[in-house]
Amino acid sequence: MSGEAEKTERAYVYMVRCAGSQLYTGWTNDPASRLHAHKSGKGAKCTRALGAQRFAYLERCTDKSAALRREAALKKLTKAQKEALCAEWAEKNLPRLSLATRADAAEILDIYNWYVLHHTATFQVTPSSLPEYEDWVDSTRALIPLLLARDGDGKLLGYACAHRYHPREAYDWAVESTIYCAPDARGFGVGDTLYRALLDILDGMGYWNVYALVADPNPASERIHARLGFTCVGREPHTAYKFGWLGLSTWWLPLRRGNEKPEPTHSLTQEQVEEILGRYQA
Repeated sequence: MSGEAEKTERAYVYMVRCAGSQLYTGWTNDPASRLHAHKSGKGAKCTRALGAQRFAYLERCTDKSAALRREAALKKLTKAQKEALCAEWAEKNLPRLSLATRADAAEILDIYNWYVLHHTATFQVTPSSLPEYEDWVDSTRALIPLLLARDGDGKLLGYACAHRYHPREAYDWAVESTIYCAPDARGFGVGDTLYRALLDILDGMGYWNVYALVADPNPASERIHARLGFTCVGREPHTAYKFGWLGLSTWWLPLRRGNEKPEPTHSLTQEQVEEILGRYQA
């Protein structure tokens, strides 16, 4: 089934951390987009005045009515009670970023094969095997760090990576990005966190252009790419058949601009990568 076909009514109640340790409570059916609205000054009057920073608490509810009731209950809590709830939530849920190794291949494969079988985010239709993915992990991280996001219990929430856009040498400064979140981790901002860390790494390595190939339609993927500054530069109709005919859109993000000859790309040290990942830790 496609992402649209499988979508059911979603509703969440949340608290956003603002400047001065203030907390704003609200509800939404799209947490990542709502947080972006708050951070960009397009959300509530309170967050526009105080400056939203990140989710401090996020809870999935059965429907809008349940979210509104839960929102009302949270607003009745004292500041100390809210902070205790936020601390408990952060300990378990905020993503911890790390670098993948071959030993992580089975968990990564579980996420990817779910999309192979149930979603159009990938055009692959036959599940991959563990030996294939062990080799894929090794070859992928040999060029660019392969990033993982885990929760406080160690559960894998998603992964992000990039590979050469084209094997010919003139494309050395262009990569294609890949990101997948566990099915039950979508919509919580995990993808944003992984993607932003990956883009910082690619920028540090000296890449100029990042491309993303997105199944058309895939509104959720298009929203995250638009939020991150990508521009859709082309659409191909009737490209593939998986649960029906699909198109393919190409999204482009320039990390650098200019006409000068580019410097060669380069690897980052372990310390440099860890510093970047540290910017996105809980």
